[in-house]
Amino acid sequence: METKPKVQLSGLARKLVIAQLLDEEAAILATTEAQKNRLPLVSYLVEKKLVCGTDIALTAAKEFGFPIIDLHSLDLEAVPKDLVNDKLIRFHRILPLYRHGKRLYLGMSDPTNLQALDELTFHTGLNTETIIVEEQKLNLIIEKLLADEDNASLNIQDSDLDGLDISNEEELPPEEDTSEVDDAPIVRFINKVLLDAINREASDIHFEPYEKNYRVRLRQDGVLYEFASPPANLAPRLAARIKVMSRLDISERRIPQDGRFKMKISKNRAIDFRVSTCPTLFGEKVVMRILDPSSAQMGIDALGYESQQKDAFLNAIHKPQGMVLVTGPTGSGKTVSLYTALNILNTETVNISTAEDPVEINLPGVNQVSVNPKAGLTFSSALRSFLRQDPDIIMVGEVRDLETAEIAVKAAQTGHMVLSTLHTNSAPETLTRLVNMGVPAFNLATSINLVIAQRLARKLCSHCKEATKVPDEALLELGFTKEEIENIELFIAKGCDQCKEGYKGRLGLYEVMPVTPSIGRIIMEGGNALDVLDQMKKEGIITLRRAGLNKVKWGLTSLEEINRVTKD
Repeated sequence: METKPKVQLSGLARKLVIAQLLDEEAAILATTEAQKNRLPLVSYLVEKKLVCGTDIALTAAKEFGFPIIDLHSLDLEAVPKDLVNDKLIRFHRILPLYRHGKRLYLGMSDPTNLQALDELTFHTGLNTETIIVEEQKLNLIIEKLLADEDNASLNIQDSDLDGLDISNEEELPPEEDTSEVDDAPIVRFINKVLLDAINREASDIHFEPYEKNYRVRLRQDGVLYEFASPPANLAPRLAARIKVMSRLDISERRIPQDGRFKMKISKNRAIDFRVSTCPTLFGEKVVMRILDPSSAQMGIDALGYESQQKDAFLNAIHKPQGMVLVTGPTGSGKTVSLYTALNILNTETVNISTAEDPVEINLPGVNQVSVNPKAGLTFSSALRSFLRQDPDIIMVGEVRDLETAEIAVKAAQTGHMVLSTLHTNSAPETLTRLVNMGVPAFNLATSINLVIAQRLARKLCSHCKEATKVPDEALLELGFTKEEIENIELFIAKGCDQCKEGYKGRLGLYEVMPVTPSIGRIIMEGGNALDVLDQMKKEGIITLRRAGLNKVKWGLTSLEEINRVTKD
């Protein structure tokens, strides 16, 4: 015959007394002590070994009519832990097991914890269902799951990290206290990310804080891919560590900062990193540009120019005076093109000076200046200084304003070779952009030797690219000729363990436009970019689109990739 417990007991405690797993006085004392210590009753009972966790689970399942499962049979990889905040999981000792439609099934040792169910229903927007689990197993799984998540990206045992040497040319201010950001897991995590980015031939690394998560992305072959997701609460420490490496002010989090550092990965190889921080809503976003000095030593044959374009490029840069402009969006390889030209021209007999923002790659034998607008060292002021230093060749990182453009044009007209970049979409638009800036059309026609517009397209992986068929009508619309489509073989990206989504590496697409007398006349007569484009085609100059179609025809890339990076 069941004995009725006192009125003080209710819920699971009452059921345990009824099941004779706990006497009444012990149950009252346990309830009181659990409340005093702010512990769930089940946790207190199991911790004090008053009742076996298995017996509690079986009793709860029988008395309340809920199903019961053994957590040791659970596949942790399939647990939808991202649906529930880690704090709620820890506080309520509750585990999301799986989701089915609008229902979220929760593993809990105390089914009478209605507050937990209400909170999770509110936070997830899903209807919650209870499944009984054993207390000890639940605690082990929760701790393992959350500990794995906290340390997944930080528990690094890569022996390659031990030989890394991070350095910066500037001295760290003596008053800078870095003790709180020099903890080993953060240091090793950052080093691991940098090393993996180099090994994957990434061009940029993005450290991005958000409200509930943090992600690290790598830009590989021009496309961003998620690489790691460390816990969001590590955002300040990750940003602080990178700032220490870059010799930035770790106490200043309200304004953007720029810096750089060098990573020596072997006796003969060092990689430079350019660092930019920017305050966002949930912390500081950090972007690193990876600058591999070996990329500037590639040589012109590795850039992917067609023979006609290569001849025009070499002819232009070897002229005693004039200007060569390289144009394209950020990340299109303009800097590598300019450095390639400087390497070709860099001999003992010439004086070369560059103004860059900032200097990306160190070139021995070249006088490189990093502009500093805050200190009054702008592109225009650097250019003026160069002209007083007996230059032969001048490289300006970017023509941003009329003053810089006018000085560069005058330098090109007075016996100097000037190399620079501009942000436009095509070679014809470059000339009209300069006219719109305010540079007289006559000066452009007489000073500019060559304009190069360029893009970088992903190369198809040679291991997995797959032949495909495209209707002739579609190929004709895309720009191929009837003669080309007769024997053309096209390929698509497939994907394998040797590549990323069917692509590996990048190749250059170029529009190399010499400023011929005919094109110069169009500019002086007030012609627009379309007029220049028509003249380009009449003179047989390869456009960006045509260069892309040629790469497709030769099986180097896909139509989808060319359509992504070029336009008709």
